[in-house]
Amino acid sequence: MTDQQNTKRKLKVGDKAPDFTLETHNEGELNLGWYQGRKNVVLAFYPGDFTPVCSSQIPAYNNFIDEFTKYDCKLFGISVDSVACHIAWAKSFGGVFFPLMSDYYPHGEVASKYGILNKRGYADRTVFLIDKNGVIQFIDYLDYKLLPDNEKLFKELAIL
Repeated sequence: MTDQQNTKRKLKVGDKAPDFTLETHNEGELNLGWYQGRKNVVLAFYPGDFTPVCSSQIPAYNNFIDEFTKYDCKLFGISVDSVACHIAWAKSFGGVFFPLMSDYYPHGEVASKYGILNKRGYADRTVFLIDKNGVIQFIDYLDYKLLPDNEKLFKELAIL
């Protein structure tokens, strides 16, 4: 059984997304609630900077920024790594053009609110799509070894 299967799931489609404020690697402090009524939001939780699958997932989103914009959507990457770690990791790719949010301290507090902080202390790879009303419309729980299917995410965004 994987950590993901052991994680207690607190949230489901139709639930109000818990609000939070986190520091980012490129835009300072951001609050999820600031986007309510204005933008759809994708929260891409990932296990950690400088890890193999995450190093494919996160920079690949740079290729889809126009697609997120088309669907009036703000994208955030979130892990339990520090802002300094996010900055160094993003620099290693030549930049990440969306905010990487640091759920570092208190450790994993946001991942816990979303029910995806596993017993090893990192967030399970999970993508949440939140509509402009702050309601979760789609959740993609993935094994930590797998990449999210961006086409599936964009099909969900097209429905909103």
